[in-house]
Amino acid sequence: LPTVNITTAAMPFGGATVKDVDPHQFVKAFSAFLKKSGKLRVPGYADIIKTGKHKELGPYDQDWFFTRAASVARHIYLRGGVGVGALRKVYGGRKRRGTRPSHFCLGSSSVARAVLQSLEAAKLVAKAQDGGRVITDQGRRDLDRIAGQVLGRGE
Repeated sequence: LPTVNITTAAMPFGGATVKDVDPHQFVKAFSAFLKKSGKLRVPGYADIIKTGKHKELGPYDQDWFFTRAASVARHIYLRGGVGVGALRKVYGGRKRRGTRPSHFCLGSSSVARAVLQSLEAAKLVAKAQDGGRVITDQGRRDLDRIAGQVLGRGE
């Protein structure tokens, strides 16, 4: 099979997009960027909140809000027009009910709303005319730039 240089195949001028890199590595890199830039507004209750009613404990990671924001930004980049309800479904999970069967539960709406509002304040996403949020031009530039750095490092 012929090998294809992904850096030149991804974009016409040699850049990379979010679709070209590993999602896990991208979210780690973009959350570090968000934390370092200081543009993201973290709510005061972030250290005591659970991320859904299906969880027993809150997140162990102190920087979980930046990770969630990076993941949401990536999700909006790939599939624009998502709102709080769609994000609740994406970040929902299985609620264990003891001896009774498990059921799916939606994630926290306040966390989804706070993340979207923080990304809006950082001018990475904006409200769409037909509902939900879409990525802004500045947000697309930032995400593609971080994707290029991740691809360049070869992580």
